Amino acid sequence: MLAQNVSNNVVDIEDLSRLKSDLNRLQAVDVGEYISKLPRKKRALAFRLLNKGQAINVFEYLPPEIQQQLINSLHDGRVVQIVEEMSPDERAVLFDELPAGVVKRLLHELSPEQRQATATILGYPEGTAGRVMTTEYVRLQEGLTVGEALEKIRRQDRDKETIYYAYVTDYNRKLRSVVSLRQLLFSLPDALLRDIASDRVVKIKTETPQEEVAQLMKRYDLIALPVVDREKRLVGIVTIDDVVDILEEEATEDIQKLAGVSGGDEAALSPPQVTIRKRLPWLLGNIALYVTAANVIAPFQQVITIVPVLAIIMPILANSSGNVAFQVLSVTVRGLGVGEITPKDTLKVLRKELLAGLGTAIGLGSALAGLSLMWAPSGEHWVSFVAGAVMSVNVLIAVTLGTVLPMGFKQLNLDPALICGPLMTTTLDAIGFLTFLSLVSFALQVLP
Repeated sequence: MLAQNVSNNVVDIEDLSRLKSDLNRLQAVDVGEYISKLPRKKRALAFRLLNKGQAINVFEYLPPEIQQQLINSLHDGRVVQIVEEMSPDERAVLFDELPAGVVKRLLHELSPEQRQATATILGYPEGTAGRVMTTEYVRLQEGLTVGEALEKIRRQDRDKETIYYAYVTDYNRKLRSVVSLRQLLFSLPDALLRDIASDRVVKIKTETPQEEVAQLMKRYDLIALPVVDREKRLVGIVTIDDVVDILEEEATEDIQKLAGVSGGDEAALSPPQVTIRKRLPWLLGNIALYVTAANVIAPFQQVITIVPVLAIIMPILANSSGNVAFQVLSVTVRGLGVGEITPKDTLKVLRKELLAGLGTAIGLGSALAGLSLMWAPSGEHWVSFVAGAVMSVNVLIAVTLGTVLPMGFKQLNLDPALICGPLMTTTLDAIGFLTFLSLVSFALQVLP
């Protein structure tokens, strides 16, 4: 209701004072969503009504393309102020989307400390822990007492992204242990950190893939995970909000790649030209792939003329086996993505899928045989038995390929989602058509 009232206020210029009050009272994430839905010309107007603190918080919730639009429309002083106050990891994400010239200008305007933090993150490859970490964390020297540690946190770390965990290092910044804020608050002030901190630290390296980071944080129920370099020096932390973004990004990428969307990062409200660029190449490639299936059918045109019911049966055969493959592929890719299974589990997963596939094969094969028996003329009832048998075999082939191929890709350190549904469907169509039509041709020669 409030968002709808705010929308009306933007149209009515006389109500800008009320709009300013509403925008600064809402949660930052809600304001970000509201501004994203505004017409392009009104976004900068609404954003200028935010006070400094609200503007900084809202900016981080805006999509990259809208952030770029605002940077182009706001004066340089306001832009630098916002970018300076962003967390280093969010700033790195923004700079990834901006033109090189704009990034260079903004880096030059940042304070030396923030410039160094951003450059450090941008120096790591995309998709790694180093690229998604933040350099804002609480670090304590191992020789401190609890009282000294709390005083240091109050004096120097009030603006850090999270203070729930403090990381204890030696004088060379090598990570030694971790202590929670709860432990600090309920320990005697004279106690030494080394006596209450835990040396069982779950940590990751800067080059660790972000998917593995998410799996570790889920496994150990952590809200932050320390990141160390090759010399085991603490360089940053990955926080729970980063992991939520990682999981959403990875799930989106896998789903879209399975459907044949190039890049796996198309947004629902992407411009039409972006949608065309990401979808059309795969669709054209799928046509090229389907030429293979068409070439399989071409030599059997005379057979289809003799037995016209084949034209009704073949689409059902192709669609059903393709759907089976897509189901298995989706479950397997998801299992690999969340760490539920690994390539070492290939035989175990394949055994389970084949047992389930056997039941599916009998069910689909019987259904197609029954339909074929109903549609075929009295002299061609034998076609139903061939159709049912081929359907059953194709289903077993589908579950095998849907399990083994993504496992093989994972073993080769390739993204299992690259095995998209359209590619699998076309392959199964070619196998099913060739098998079915070959058996029908053979039957025509043998049967009277």
